[in-house]
Amino acid sequence: MRRVVITGMGAVTPVGCDVDTFWNSLKNGKNGIDYITRFDTSDFRVKLAAEVRDFEPLKYMDKADVRKNDRFVQFALAAAAQAAEDSDIVGNIAPERFGVYFGSGVGGFDTFISEHDNMLARGVQRVSPLFIPKMISNMGAGNIAIKLNAKGPCISISTACATGTSAIGEAYRAIKGGYADAILAGGVDAAISPLAVAAFMNCMALTESDDKDNASIPFDKRRSGFVMGEGAGALIVEDYEHAKKRNAKIYAEVCGYGSTCDAHHVTAPDPEATASAAAIAESLKDAGEIAPEHIYFNAHGTSTPMNDKTETQALKNVFGDEAYKLNISSTKSMTGHLLGAAGAIEAIAAIYALRENIVPPTIGYKEKDEECDLDYTPNKAKSAELEVAMSASLGFGGHNACVAFSRCNQEE
Repeated sequence: MRRVVITGMGAVTPVGCDVDTFWNSLKNGKNGIDYITRFDTSDFRVKLAAEVRDFEPLKYMDKADVRKNDRFVQFALAAAAQAAEDSDIVGNIAPERFGVYFGSGVGGFDTFISEHDNMLARGVQRVSPLFIPKMISNMGAGNIAIKLNAKGPCISISTACATGTSAIGEAYRAIKGGYADAILAGGVDAAISPLAVAAFMNCMALTESDDKDNASIPFDKRRSGFVMGEGAGALIVEDYEHAKKRNAKIYAEVCGYGSTCDAHHVTAPDPEATASAAAIAESLKDAGEIAPEHIYFNAHGTSTPMNDKTETQALKNVFGDEAYKLNISSTKSMTGHLLGAAGAIEAIAAIYALRENIVPPTIGYKEKDEECDLDYTPNKAKSAELEVAMSASLGFGGHNACVAFSRCNQEE
């Protein structure tokens, strides 16, 4: 079984449209949440979102590609282009050994709505022939493969809010098993639209706070729902020997992955947290004995009452009383919840935390919850001697996924 490393990363987020800006924003506690600008919220109880506001698609594609692709595909192509350039993978790998595992929770939501409205207003003959290839959720993966000439396995994973983490973990397993030499993995979503916000609002998932600094407040007793975000994250997951042979820059080694299902409820997590704990424990199985104080755990931490309590319980199920020594934070306090992209950008945050021995904060934290009583790194980043960084995601449908990273001990 082969060793697997990360050799490139790319990010499009509400707090930065490249990895360096994104990470510096997290370290400094920058809040990417603000009032929604993409549509009129007069009739909405929800007023806030974490929009990507400084995205320049023409840096990554021409005008024709912008016109032909939904916003979610534009984000995906941009993050993938950054990761590929960072890794210098294109031209240094056989195309048939280069894959793409890239998913979306909801696909081309904007396109779906606009073409439906177009049909009602102008008739069936005016529905765009580009509707299907702009809308279906696999088009992030498909367009990335076309752009990068990746002719290996191309899979679009959708495990709701666990999508990005699932894609990274499944890419790790595929490379470990010898099915590819490198895979561009990640996730994307761009669904800040009236219908999506209304739907999440009416199922009581979104906060109705209009205070941007006290809206996404994971693990705080005042939490009342998540803030919808948008963006994309991409990572080059590569066989260690292949990376070493081409003198690639190595950010971290993937040292584990766990994937389970609660099999409990379509939206609510299992309060006993047995399956989510199993995913976390599985991701650590190959990491060796690591003291909890040397672990950074990037929590799913959505700021919903049930998720944060359940995730806290999952950590206690795995670590027992040692859970109190973990370095934990939820970067969703700054980015909002990027749905299918969340796990990918949070994996990038975890890797940078490991590289710099810095734990990013959970901002907006004020009031302790008796059922969420671990160390969530409130409000200010801290230094820690880290040996392993983990990123966990929990999705609608009961999907649980967790990836773990360590520093790469490069053999001569």
